[in-house]
Amino acid sequence: MAPLTEMHCAAPIEIEFLGRDLLVPCVDGRERTYVDLDCAATSPCLRTVYEAVTAFLPFYGSANRGSGYKSNLTSQAITDARATVRQFLDAPDATVIFVDTTTHAINVLAHSLSPGSRILCAPGEHHANLLPWRTHDVHVMPFTDSPGAAIEAVGDALANHGPFDLLALTGASNVTGEVWPLAEITALAHQHGTEVFVDAAQLAPHRRFSMTETGADYAAFSGHKLYAPFGSGALVARSTRHLQGEPLLRGGGAVRFTTLTEHRWGNLPGRFEAGSPNTVGIVALATACRTLMEIGMDRVADHDRAMRRRLIDGLDRIPGVRRLTQWDDNHVDTIGVIAFTVDGIAHGLLSTVLGAEHAIGVRSGRFCANPLVLELLDADPAMIDEALATGITGALPGAVRASIGLPVTTADIDRLLDALKSIVSDGPRWSYVCDDSNGAYEPHPDPRPTCIDQFAPGQPNRITAKT
Repeated sequence: MAPLTEMHCAAPIEIEFLGRDLLVPCVDGRERTYVDLDCAATSPCLRTVYEAVTAFLPFYGSANRGSGYKSNLTSQAITDARATVRQFLDAPDATVIFVDTTTHAINVLAHSLSPGSRILCAPGEHHANLLPWRTHDVHVMPFTDSPGAAIEAVGDALANHGPFDLLALTGASNVTGEVWPLAEITALAHQHGTEVFVDAAQLAPHRRFSMTETGADYAAFSGHKLYAPFGSGALVARSTRHLQGEPLLRGGGAVRFTTLTEHRWGNLPGRFEAGSPNTVGIVALATACRTLMEIGMDRVADHDRAMRRRLIDGLDRIPGVRRLTQWDDNHVDTIGVIAFTVDGIAHGLLSTVLGAEHAIGVRSGRFCANPLVLELLDADPAMIDEALATGITGALPGAVRASIGLPVTTADIDRLLDALKSIVSDGPRWSYVCDDSNGAYEPHPDPRPTCIDQFAPGQPNRITAKT
């Protein structure tokens, strides 16, 4: 077979991230440069975000109700951040509600829905876009094998099982990376009077996502997946139809007035932002959005496609590797999220060996999307029933996920591929023990430092960075 070539490369994006050249200890006693291929879970911090937070912290004060200069600057920072988020998602007139994570955002929206609301969902959603809706009447569509079939499934559900108040759908799968045909589906939903919520946690960091062009009524995304790991995200609403109900969090800022027995909820967005805001996280989130817009989301997408193509081509050359896909179509739009299995090697063991012996960070398991992963792996229904009855999940099948972000280079992809080839041909070089209750593996013994205090400057075996 022909070797991988630079045709799988995009023009490099010169942008700095904290920890990009981090050296970490491996079980053999050597330090290796860390390869972060777990960006779908948590992405590294942009240098611009770190610098913006550092510059802001001396001026950090109480927001929205203080009268001092620091309070005024803090309040203005939040106002400016709302405008930036609107621009990032192309939602110029939207309400921006700052939350902790996408999960928080979905719970805020679900809690505000009128009792008895009817929700339409796909079966492959992240748990965060399944569980919060279960306080209402939820209809789950069947699994589909193509984007066209997904559109048909939505149309069938709307026509034959509706009416629905809300369609809750991912923008891109956190398991397969497959991108949903949002514009077509949203247009169809609107024809039936159904509004659409998009979980954009995976899509927003990889592609330009326009709420205006797709027609999405609500969307949410998280800073920790967008190179701003300071605990902030956003629920963005172009409609307020489903934001008239009770707030999830109750407290200061959420009310206009309260007595000992009665209260009047405040206006949007404050109604859903009770308590002191995470202003530092909000500044971080807005800075990440601005940085990505300055880079250009088309360039971000080009890099993502090139790295994904290189990884897929390499995985397909390794014996025993099987990639997980829901849609049987080589032309499906995708982001840089790839889940796979290797014949004869438990997913938990494989990911642990990659981390412990090769300093490569991936994720294993079912990625908070149990129904989809178990469907794709054709799991035994009796095994699933046993796990539900006992709470012991170690015997359930899972996969390994490599997820790409802006810091990922062709050298990082090749490190993973070389490591996989070595593991497939020679097996692990260390001993490992398995926790049968959850299927997790650990090196035995594990000589690496495990306490963060051991990483402090001047301590032995500390984690170091080249820059």
